[in-house]
Amino acid sequence: MSIINSKFEKVLNASTEFGKVNHEPDSSKEVQINTPEKTMPFSDQIGNYQRNKGIPTKSYENSKIYIVGSGIAGMSAAYYFIRDGHVPGKNIIFLDQLNVEGGSLDGAGNPEDGYIIRGGREMDMTYENLWDLFQDIPALELPAPYSVLDEYRLINDNDPNYSKARLIHNQGEIKDFSKFGLEKKDQLAIVKLLLKKKEDLDDLTIEDYFNETFLNSNFWFFWRSMFAFENWHSLLELKLYMHKFLHAIDGMKDFSCLVFPKYNQYDTFVTPLKNFLIEKGVQIQLNTLVKDLDIHINTEGKTVEGIITEQDGKEVKIPVGKEDYVIVTTGSMTENTFYGDNKTVPIIEIDNSTSGQSAGWKLWKNLAAKSEVFGHPEKFCSNIEKSSWESATLTCRPSAFTEKLKELCVNDPYSGKTATGGIITVTDSNWVMSFTCNRQPHYPTQPDDILVVWVYALLMDKEGNYIKKTMPECTGDEILAELCHHLGLTDKLDNVVENTIVRTAFMPYITSMFMPRAKGDRPRVVPEGCTNLGLVGQFVETNNDVVFTMESSVRTGRIAVYTLLNLNKQVPDINPLQYDIRHLLKATQALNDYQPFLGEGILRKILKGSYYEHILVDRPEEKEEHESFFMEQINKFQDWIKGVKS
Repeated sequence: MSIINSKFEKVLNASTEFGKVNHEPDSSKEVQINTPEKTMPFSDQIGNYQRNKGIPTKSYENSKIYIVGSGIAGMSAAYYFIRDGHVPGKNIIFLDQLNVEGGSLDGAGNPEDGYIIRGGREMDMTYENLWDLFQDIPALELPAPYSVLDEYRLINDNDPNYSKARLIHNQGEIKDFSKFGLEKKDQLAIVKLLLKKKEDLDDLTIEDYFNETFLNSNFWFFWRSMFAFENWHSLLELKLYMHKFLHAIDGMKDFSCLVFPKYNQYDTFVTPLKNFLIEKGVQIQLNTLVKDLDIHINTEGKTVEGIITEQDGKEVKIPVGKEDYVIVTTGSMTENTFYGDNKTVPIIEIDNSTSGQSAGWKLWKNLAAKSEVFGHPEKFCSNIEKSSWESATLTCRPSAFTEKLKELCVNDPYSGKTATGGIITVTDSNWVMSFTCNRQPHYPTQPDDILVVWVYALLMDKEGNYIKKTMPECTGDEILAELCHHLGLTDKLDNVVENTIVRTAFMPYITSMFMPRAKGDRPRVVPEGCTNLGLVGQFVETNNDVVFTMESSVRTGRIAVYTLLNLNKQVPDINPLQYDIRHLLKATQALNDYQPFLGEGILRKILKGSYYEHILVDRPEEKEEHESFFMEQINKFQDWIKGVKS
């Protein structure tokens, strides 16, 4: 018993619960009923009661923590080791093959050579783990004691996000995006999917389940272009997304459900978090390739005893002691990125026969070869035609393009306020091309006359409408020409090219997390039997969270720390809005494009004048006497009865 707990020894020694915390409770399995044995919050009971500080059962003064990969998952693990595990920062060492920290959360460049961001992040207010972390990280620009969260709230509370040009067509014309256009059978299919058990969806694709009317609907066009889902991706992952973002469905047409940072993802999140960790004494050792782990496996468990690395061309084995812990980021969505620019195309040097050989994938494969508990990495890295896409970052001086962009932005993009408010998708683009201009400047040192715009294509393997090539076959100037065609700027192309630097990035595994999967394909955060090893990132199994978000990465780091150190803390399951009748009704109305749904008239009459009257969204055009089809039939039946009686 540690000194911290000494005053509570009588209670703790008599407790049958002490040291038996379920660190990752599952809301999809838990029956929420209060009993004398239920001493901790329900699985998704969000609130300040969950904000207790972890109390370790022993000291970690002499424990070393090795974290492989310095992306947001690894960094969040370091933070929770310090905050809740009370591990001295100087005991934590990052090992990363790259020459810069941050993993997939990149953001670099300059106005002369061009800026580059391989991808962006759409943020949600319900990211409980992300905001739990960044409420304590000192702000990038606000003075002490303010945090990254305080900064984020300050700008988003006062500069609302929305889009006025979510969809465009006909060479730059804004298209009506007010309706989802789902048929009744497709709405029912969504409801049935929400009701299905997760274990019934192993290895199924989206197109295995939904029919053509759904796949051709506005709803699916909004959804897949926003989240980068393809028809061949995992139906299970789509289900999890629909649960997690049920509360936001009505705001997906105009992106009013999202909140965006002031700057790019690296400067907004990685820089302040890295600075915090370094101030705590954390060491970040770059240019260090981790090839494998030496794991002792017997009937008592699986214990890491060494980390096999390559440093300066030489193999170096780092011994791992009995009191030490290892955190590994498995797989990578951005490894093997191939780059191009205005005049060159990305030279793609891998195919399915050679994919999955880069460092992050090989490390996971080496682990998987030791035991089934480490999953099946080949399910995610062996079909790059279905897991890849290309993005382009445009560094724009004033031109015909920036003038056209002003027409599509909710505010002048040079004003520092919300610009496009999210991606603008070209509906008649063969590539399904999308582009976005976030708040500018997108980089803290970006000149005032420069705009940074991000472009990507969902179906990049199709021939372009104007440039008769696939996107990866195009130079940056050709991608710019294709974009200008869809904006009606072909006659001003020379002016645009002259004033735009293009840097492209082809990413073979960028949506590999979405590939169809089954139970066991992804390892748990702390795989069965592991005594000092945790796995984090986008390719590990959590109960109900989704992939491709910063929130899910932070969740894995937090679970790893709480489980390995057996802290008296739980990581709450996803925000329970999926069970909230208000959001269920709101989603029902939104998916039906606010036309009356079956039984709505009766429900409105029941709720009218009551405490719950507000839970149905009012339609401005709705008259009080207007009722649903079902209610109209009841009234007709009542009139018929009266006629019979008379």
